[in-house]
Amino acid sequence: MPDTETNYEENQQLPSWIVLPLMCLIILLFSLGGINLGSLVATAILLLVLFFFGGLTTRVDAISLNLSFGIGVIRKSVLLKDIESAVSVKNRWWYGFGIRLTPHGWMWNMKGLSAIEITYKTGKKFRVGTTNPEGLLAALR
Repeated sequence: MPDTETNYEENQQLPSWIVLPLMCLIILLFSLGGINLGSLVATAILLLVLFFFGGLTTRVDAISLNLSFGIGVIRKSVLLKDIESAVSVKNRWWYGFGIRLTPHGWMWNMKGLSAIEITYKTGKKFRVGTTNPEGLLAALR
C-alpha cells in the first residue's frame, strides 16, 4: 500500500477585507430592520457563504493533490499520475477568488495572485491559488 503521508499542506483563510464587511452588513441588517424574515434570510445566506467558502485547504500526499473549501463539502482531488506538468503563474486580479472558469481553465483560489497551473496528460489545465508557489511546486514534483 502506498504511503499517504502529507507532503504539503496550506490553509488559506478568507481575507479579512471580505469577512469584516460581511459581518458589518449582518450587524447593519439587524440594527436597521430588527429581527425580521428578510434580515434572517440575508444573514443565513452570508453565514452559509462563510461556512462553505471560508477557506481553501491544499494538501499533497504521495498519491494526489487534494483541495477543499470551507468545511470540506466542496472538494477536488487530482491524482499525481494524471499531471503532465506544473508551473508557477500569476493570475490576473479580475479572475477573483473562489471557483472560477478562466481563459486558462478552472481555477480554485482564495487570495492573492500566485497560483500553480497544472496541465493534465489530457491537455486540460487547472489552476490552484497558493501563497507558497515554490512549496506547492516542490510537493507536486
